[in-house]
Order: sequence, then C-alpha cells, then structure tokens
Amino acid sequence: MASGYLLNRGALTLGIHCQRVCRDISLSQVREKKRWMKAYTYLMAKKLKLEGPPPPTPRSQQPHWDYHAEIQAFTHRLHENFSLELLKTAFINPCYLQMEQEKRKGLGVESETAALVLKDNMQLSKKGSAFAESFLIDWCRASFPSLPAIGVESIVGHLTSPAVITYVARNLGIEDLTMSAEFPVPDDVLCSTFMAVIGALQESSGAERTGLFLRDFLVTQLIGKDLFDMWTVVNPMGLLVEELTKRKIPLPEPRLIRSAGASTVLPLYFVGLYSDKKLLAQGPGETLAAAEEEAARVALRKLYGYTENRRPFDFSPQQQQQQPFIQSASN
Repeated sequence: MASGYLLNRGALTLGIHCQRVCRDISLSQVREKKRWMKAYTYLMAKKLKLEGPPPPTPRSQQPHWDYHAEIQAFTHRLHENFSLELLKTAFINPCYLQMEQEKRKGLGVESETAALVLKDNMQLSKKGSAFAESFLIDWCRASFPSLPAIGVESIVGHLTSPAVITYVARNLGIEDLTMSAEFPVPDDVLCSTFMAVIGALQESSGAERTGLFLRDFLVTQLIGKDLFDMWTVVNPMGLLVEELTKRKIPLPEPRLIRSAGASTVLPLYFVGLYSDKKLLAQGPGETLAAAEEEAARVALRKLYGYTENRRPFDFSPQQQQQQPFIQSASN
C-alpha cells in the first residue's frame, strides 16, 4: 500500500510539473501548404487539362526588352561587323508589315498620315540565298573534287534545306529578333530571315567574311553526316560501274568473303568487290544483294573521298594555318 501511494504521488507531482512547463512554452502549428492550396491546385490542373497550355508569347512582348540593344548584342555574339540599319531590315518580314497595316486600318489610322517607314527583307533574302548557294557549291567542289555534280547538288540541297537552316537560326537566336505575323515563327519565314542576315552581312563586311560565316555555321552541319544520307542513290552498283568506266578501271566483281548464321533468322553476309584481283571494298548485309549494295556504297565513298576515316575539315582561322609555315620558314 505504501509503495502504491508513493508511486501515485510521484506521478501526480510529475504531471503538475509538466503542465507548468507546457504553460511557459507557446507552440504554434506550422503547415507546409495552406488548406486552400489543394483545391486551388486541383482547379488549375483541371483548367490546364481542358484549355491546354497558354499560347507562347514572343520575347519582344515580355518585360525587359530593348530591341536596339538586342540587335547590338547579336552582332557582338557573332563577332561580325553588321550595319545596324541593314541588320534591322533583315529581320523585318513582309507578313509583319502586312499585319501592322491591317492593325492600323482597324484602328482607323490613315496610311498617309502615319505611314510605316519600314522596308522588308525580300531583296536581302534573295541576295543572301544566291551567295550561300554559290559559296557552298564552290566549297564542295574544292573539298571533294571527285564528287559528281549530282552529289554536290545533294550536299548543297541538304545544307540549305529548311530543317538545317531553322536549326542553325534558332541556335543563333534569330527567332527572337524576327518580326513576323505569327509566333512561333514558321520555318519558311525563319529561313528567309536567315538568308536576309547573310545578305546583310555580305553588304556590310564583304564576301570573305560572309564565306567564313557560312563555313562556321552551315558547313559544320556536315560533321557526322553520311554521303548517302544526303544523296539518294537507287542503284549504287550501276553508279560504281559508270565511275570505274570513266577512270578506265576494270569492272567490279562481287565475291562472298564470309558469312554467319546463314540457316538462322538473322543471317549476315560480307561481300567484297574485286577489280583486277584487288579488293576495292567490302560491305555487310542480311542478304547477298544488300551486302553487294553496301559494298558498292563503300567503294563510291572511297572514290569520292567521303569516307568515315577521312581527314577532318580544317575550320581553323587563316592566321593559325599560316603560323606553322612561318615558323618552319624561320627555322
């Protein structure tokens, strides 16, 4: 009895002490999210699912935008000396001028009193497109002298295709500076704007600087590209026979070099092309015909100098190229 009495008295004393301590400490309940946040988040997610994401807005309609400063920053990023007036004209598309005129007509503004003193980039685009095509043709003929005219046209067509031009233009930040009636800027408008920038650079800095610009940003898109990804050849063996006939080399003879899994679902054949008892090329394939075509493509790459293990393109500046010659001459 005495022990039970002492235990109850000790528990009562501890409870009174804890109560006094808790009175002195003020506890405030902290929640990571408010109660209304769950319902609000649910409604916003439901609205986004029904209405879809908001339409994208151009950078010019967002805060902290200075068009003149962005134009100057564009020239400094590319390390090119543009005429600012020509560069601004290169970014103005005819669809933008038409949209502005329609807006003014809708507001009742007379075209005579408040005329648009702007010029579109059509002339610069045509000039830049013509210069780019001629430069790329000359570069391909100088880099691959054995390549026929059809192959040169295919490479130039790939480099001036809308996919390549828009990829380069978007990575250079041209899309944010382009004045267009639609946003995102359509591919055809972006291509014409890029060609207009090339035309503005040609008039500002000359043909040499424009050629280096095209070499640095367009020709580099050939890195990692196979020749026959850009040039579609239906009959590679027939083309190989024509090329060997022009060079007065004996016609190729296909021979099966080795095979594996011929009786399985996934067979593999290696066919070699021999000319005058010399191995021209070899190629793999799931069938003998496919292996023969691949061997013909490998032989054509060797004839045209567009092999995978060819010497890399020399994109170094001219001053760096001349330094080794100057040092060797001085020694």
